[in-house]
Amino acid sequence: MAVTGSTWSPSSWRTYAAAQQPEWPSAERVEAVRAQLAAMPPLVFAGEARALSEALAKVGEGGAFLLQAGDCVESFYEFSAIAIREKLKIMLQMAAVLTYGATLPVVKVGRIAGQFVKPRSSPLERVGDEEIPSFRGHMVNGDAPTREARRPDPDRMLQGYHQSAATLNLVRAFTKGGFADLNQVHMWNQEFVASSPQGRRYEQLASEIERALRFMAACGIDLRDEPQLHQVDYWTSHEGLLLEYEEALTRRDSLTGDWYDCSAHMLWIGERTRQPDGAHVGFFAGVNNPIGVKLGPTATPEEALELCERLNPQRLSGRLTLITRMGSERVFELLPPILRAVREAEQPVVWVCDPMHANVFTSSSGRKTRHFDRVLGEIEGFFAAHRQAGTWPGGVHLEFTGDDVTECLGGSEDVQEAQLDSRYMSLCDPRLNARQSLDLAFRIAELMRSA
Repeated sequence: MAVTGSTWSPSSWRTYAAAQQPEWPSAERVEAVRAQLAAMPPLVFAGEARALSEALAKVGEGGAFLLQAGDCVESFYEFSAIAIREKLKIMLQMAAVLTYGATLPVVKVGRIAGQFVKPRSSPLERVGDEEIPSFRGHMVNGDAPTREARRPDPDRMLQGYHQSAATLNLVRAFTKGGFADLNQVHMWNQEFVASSPQGRRYEQLASEIERALRFMAACGIDLRDEPQLHQVDYWTSHEGLLLEYEEALTRRDSLTGDWYDCSAHMLWIGERTRQPDGAHVGFFAGVNNPIGVKLGPTATPEEALELCERLNPQRLSGRLTLITRMGSERVFELLPPILRAVREAEQPVVWVCDPMHANVFTSSSGRKTRHFDRVLGEIEGFFAAHRQAGTWPGGVHLEFTGDDVTECLGGSEDVQEAQLDSRYMSLCDPRLNARQSLDLAFRIAELMRSA
């Protein structure tokens, strides 16, 4: 069922003001790349996007929980089977903790296979005595602090497509080919995590899962024919920021005739591009994928309702996810009025907490960082606000990595400011490491039980 009328097309966004788009040096080259991408196979299929919509509808009804997580921004440099596997391990660990701890199914959506572009607060940044264009992600320009590296290059969209295709191919092999089998639950614990308090706690949980599986087998239940135990559904998502790329990968579904953005199963609109009359909302109003919208501390109940009407006028369950990012100190003040307004308007949305983006600060050494306690604090405030409003806190949206980084402070290992420079590897914003991510999963499972 189409979201908008027949007047919408993938290029309709060009009639609106488009924020956060690069200043390409050659319009002709951009069009040539767009035409190449439009002729390439889709990265995902419409039927897969519909299946995710159905899973998210269950989240919206309170029957499941959404775990959406991955890199702040993907890199053209750090691309290997090992890196992808380690990210997937953390996702599977966290999902096991949440499912077992709160006895609810977990919908797993990665920030992966397309998260190559980032919005920036300023188009320019100062390096020494010179102002150069800001780094916008590897699908737009290079991260090296030189004017030449920061020159936007549309051919990078082709490299982003091919890397996304290879990533998806490997993810599908891992999630459907035995790696995600619950019998491998101990295998998901990374070596550098296993010796930590949360790693040992995870090992205990893994042993309990194994005992439960052995118990069912002893009772005569044939577990070999239960696909849910041997493989997982893992969907992809990214911020739909670069509209030339999203337009090129938007295709009409042969079964339904509806438009789908086949660059990912789920796309989201960021805090800086959620203007109801802007190009991003105009574009994503016309595709039938599940869509997310980030709502920051300036969002009002009226704006939230306008976005609901614009992006989901037919009020389809599972279509729209509102991802709130208010800050740990203000979430309980700012979120309840929006929750009440959307609930009273009977808009069917999935509510998700992004506890990362409103809790960034600069350390004394000049590094952007986040503190684990503030991340957890926003999640706790999110759950408390939903408890007050009588709505379901449907999920979390996190930035993490499978690497042993020191980018966020605190956690059970208590990363200190003096340690930030030792393993700070992010291209943009700081990410939780595997130990901090697992620690957070146990805390969220406790909140889910209380909810």
